[in-house]
Amino acid sequence: MKPQQKKIILYTAVFIAFLWVLFFAVFFWSKNSTEQQVVITSTSVPASATVERTATPQTTETNLPESTSIPTEIPTHTLTPLPTATPILDGDGQTPRIIGTSVEGRPLEIYRFGTGAEHRLIIAGIHGGYEYNTVDLAYELIIYLKEYLELVPDELSLFILPALNVDGYTNFRGAYEGRANTNGVDLNRNWAWNWQPDWNKSGCWNYSPINGGSVPFSEPEVEALRQFILDEKISALISYHSAALGIFHGGSPEPHPGSVSLAQAAASVSPYAYPPNSYGLCEVTGMLAHWAAD
Repeated sequence: MKPQQKKIILYTAVFIAFLWVLFFAVFFWSKNSTEQQVVITSTSVPASATVERTATPQTTETNLPESTSIPTEIPTHTLTPLPTATPILDGDGQTPRIIGTSVEGRPLEIYRFGTGAEHRLIIAGIHGGYEYNTVDLAYELIIYLKEYLELVPDELSLFILPALNVDGYTNFRGAYEGRANTNGVDLNRNWAWNWQPDWNKSGCWNYSPINGGSVPFSEPEVEALRQFILDEKISALISYHSAALGIFHGGSPEPHPGSVSLAQAAASVSPYAYPPNSYGLCEVTGMLAHWAAD
């Protein structure tokens, strides 16, 4: 057996064990009277988990004291309601559901495994081609679960979105430019949590031009994912990244208790540390994890 195949089998086995641990954890909070609270953890995966990639510097976004440059008023725009897609009820992962399109019109596909009432979500490729290994890993998992659907507990429905920044993944695989979407926006800085159009780049990823968008949820990829999370009442989700420093919880300045519980469950069945090995020195703005836990 080739070393690459062994690694894929290892990470698949880790995921399966994690899925069963996750099933027994309690993650229910209400965000407000109309929106379901989401428990979220950001998980780093090494490039070697799927395919070899060109070595590039990696940085980790972390909490810093509140910046004095944060505007007192955040511009907003009225979100256009997206049509609610017909749910895929078979849950065998054979036919993806399209929840929206990218800037360039590519479909945003989500695969469903299981038909249980409890809905969980894995997101990969939020940084597109720059973190292409997370997309490759998500597709490996999709292929595996299509063959071994019985591994998903009956009470769960597991959704997998393999490539949120599908334009960046398609156009700039393995390149700095692939981190942003076609509008030059970092899709992990376009959420309505401490949002800013720009931020202090000192200590942050800064290898090509990138911004947080004109307003929160300005990007079609982010708006589509937001609507899906709320419509499906996702109770827990994991966002794959490739800094390989460990598992990060959602919630800032105080960690969300449910997210901490999820992070601990993932760490108990994987080689990734929680708390992570390093939080870095980057100013955090507009992040999915903190929006979901807020």
